[in-house]
Amino acid sequence: MSLYDVFDIAGSGMRAQTLRLNATSSNLANADNVAGSPEEVYRARHPVFAAAMMNADENAIFPESEPSGVQVTGIIESDVPALKRYQPEHPLADEEGYTYASNVNAVEEMVNMLSAARSYQNNIEVLSTTKELLLGTLRIGQ
Repeated sequence: MSLYDVFDIAGSGMRAQTLRLNATSSNLANADNVAGSPEEVYRARHPVFAAAMMNADENAIFPESEPSGVQVTGIIESDVPALKRYQPEHPLADEEGYTYASNVNAVEEMVNMLSAARSYQNNIEVLSTTKELLLGTLRIGQ
C-alpha cells in the first residue's frame, strides 16, 4: 500500500458520508409526508457501507487483502411500520378515516446527520495530516 492510497481511501469515506448526509436530508424533508395507505407512505432510507478490499497480488499463493476504502453496498428502507393516524377530514384518509405518516424519526436523523458530518470532518483531517507529512518529507531533502 502506497502512502498516496490514503487519499483514495479518505476520498471514498468522504463520498460515503456525503451519500449518508443526502439520505438523511431526504428523510428529514419527507418526515411530515402522509398517504392514504401504508404502502404509499415515504419510508426512511439508509445507506449500507462495507469496507472495500483489494487483493495485493492475485498470483500470490496467500493473497492478502488490503483495505482500499468504503463501498456503498446499497440503500435500504426502514421496516418500522408507518404511523396510523385517525383523521377522517383529511383528503387522503382511507375508508375508515385513517392516514399513514412517514416512519422518519427526526431525532435519530439529526444524530445520524451529526455523526456523518463528524466522519466527513475526520476524513478531511486524515487528508490534511497526510499532506503535511508528505510536505515534511519533501522538506527533509532540501
